[in-house]
Order: sequence, then C-alpha cells, then structure tokens
Amino acid sequence: MTTEARSPGPFDPPEAMTEAEVDATGRAGAPPLRARRETVRLALVARLRAYFFAGILITAPIAITLYLAWLFVSFVDSRVTPLIPERFNPGTYLPFAVPGLGLLIVVIALIVIGASTAGYFGRLLTRSVDAAVVRMPVVRSIYVAVKQIMETVLARKSNAFRQAVLVQYPRQGVWTIAFLTGVTQGEVRDLTSADMINVFVPTTPNPTSGFLVLVPVENVTRLDMSVAEGIKYIISLGSISPEYAPPRRKS
Repeated sequence: MTTEARSPGPFDPPEAMTEAEVDATGRAGAPPLRARRETVRLALVARLRAYFFAGILITAPIAITLYLAWLFVSFVDSRVTPLIPERFNPGTYLPFAVPGLGLLIVVIALIVIGASTAGYFGRLLTRSVDAAVVRMPVVRSIYVAVKQIMETVLARKSNAFRQAVLVQYPRQGVWTIAFLTGVTQGEVRDLTSADMINVFVPTTPNPTSGFLVLVPVENVTRLDMSVAEGIKYIISLGSISPEYAPPRRKS
C-alpha cells in the first residue's frame, strides 16, 4: 500500500531549512552568517594589532631612554663610587647603594674645576699643563685635536652645529640637510676664489658619522628648523618633518 505525499496545509509548520538553504537565503538578501562572523573577526584582529603598535610607539621611546640613562648612571657609579672612602660612602651605612651618587660627584667635580680655572691662578695652571702636554710627542697630537673639537662644539661663540642648512650633495639637483660648522679659513680659503663655509653632511640614520663638505656661501640655503629638528628628520629617514609656517605673502 503506497502512501501519497501530502502537500502541506496552510496551518502546517514550515520544514527545517538545511545549512546550504540558509546560506542561499543569506546570499539572496543579507550576507551569510559565516561571512559576517569572518568580517567581525578580521576587524577585531586589525583593531587589536593597531592598538598593539600604538602601545609600542608610546612605550618604546620611554623605555629605551630610561634604559640608556640607567646604563650611563650605572657605568659612572661603578667607576666613581669605589673611589670614595668608606666613611664618606653612604652605601657603607645604608643597606642599599645610592643610585646616581657617582654621577653627582662627577658633576660637582667638573663645576669645581671650571670655577677654579676662571681665576688668574687657574688660567696659569691650565697654560702650564697645556705647555707640558704639548711637549709630549705622541700625546700632543691627540690632546690638541680633542681640545680643538671640544672648544669648537662647546664654545658659546662658535657656530658649530648651530644651524641647519640645505646643500646640493652629492651632485647638482640632489638636496640634503647639513649643519653649519664654521667659515673656511687658512690655506683652503686662500686657494679658493669664492667665500666658502664648512658644512657637515650626516649619514642616515646615524648622524654621528658623515662628510665634511666645503660649499660656496651662495650655494647654501639656511633653514628655519633647529639643529635638533634636523637631526630628528635625519634619524627618522624623513618620516618626521618639522613644523613649518610659510611666510605670508604681502598683498
């Protein structure tokens, strides 16, 4: 006896849809459920990754700066603190070492030395030491070179690294940021027909090395950015541009 399939009546419940039918229905209207879940997951992963890199950009400079400062202070303390007599060393009476004690002693010692050389007897002693060191065959060249560099960099009236400039290097049409170090003088000045200035062209991303270039004054463009902003621009490979407000044109 065969049973004929009965067509569903108006009051019969609808038959359950398979997963394929559900996906087909979703494709006809709204996106399928599986696709919506994948979209939400990808958006969540992208947002978490953006937050992660934002956290690195915020914490990495602070952490690296603190770590380098801690290394410097620890290095100075390890060299200076053992030289302090035990009865004057606070670490003898405290259960812990005083961080930064050696660095503080070095700063105080440099201030005392600088103050002592400001008077007549201090200058006389300095000239005597210079005369004695200059007579030494090997030490003389090193001492004179280091002294000239320190005087050039630290002297208040010096123009070394006081201004950022723009020069065409290594060929015409290619511009690079450099730093003014002084005016060309001596034999080089006499052999050149134009007024020359000395500029230091640093390398990227390490600005401590570079090239000394003698450039005519008319070929140098002086920049409004500071030396610190120029160094930051070089270290960042040009990704961090200093703020610049163009001059207003007169109407």
